[in-house]
Amino acid sequence: MVVDVQRDFLPGGALGVTDGDAVVPVLNRYLARFAAQGLPVVFTRDWHTPDHCSFHARGGPWPPHCVAGTPGADFAPGLALPPHAEIVSKATTAAADAYSGFDHTRLADRLHARGVRRVFIGGLTTDYCVLTTTRDGLAAGFGVFVLGDAIRAVDVQPGDGERAIAAMLAGGARLIAFDDLEDAPA
Repeated sequence: MVVDVQRDFLPGGALGVTDGDAVVPVLNRYLARFAAQGLPVVFTRDWHTPDHCSFHARGGPWPPHCVAGTPGADFAPGLALPPHAEIVSKATTAAADAYSGFDHTRLADRLHARGVRRVFIGGLTTDYCVLTTTRDGLAAGFGVFVLGDAIRAVDVQPGDGERAIAAMLAGGARLIAFDDLEDAPA
């Protein structure tokens, strides 16, 4: 699962993450490996309305970002979407926010129906969407592996990213890097 690697979360974007663009080449390595093995690949994306409840103008914590159909909502340049990838749009209504790729998307049901037992999660941001997607993946019964070399935090408060990683590990996720794929249990 590639979580929210969109232009607005890259440096210079509306809600840019320091070094957010550094996850792109690392994720591309994972994507090539998974695609070569014929494994399902899922991309989540924020797909907000212009008046989304998470925006400052509506009392939310964030500046406007990832508005559906705008360049800021596009996936990062250079991100290699395999032809068979599933794209999951989240937080698509003005009145409801969703950080997790599993939140109101029926993604867990679709993955279970395909026989998926484990999910590998990377993307942006460690302390929000990666964290909640990981928690929801665990709650849905998946083994969850967080791609530690392919995540970055927004760090609203210094250390948020590290705390999110600790929370994911405490919840049962495993933190791995690309070279660890051979050792990931079946």
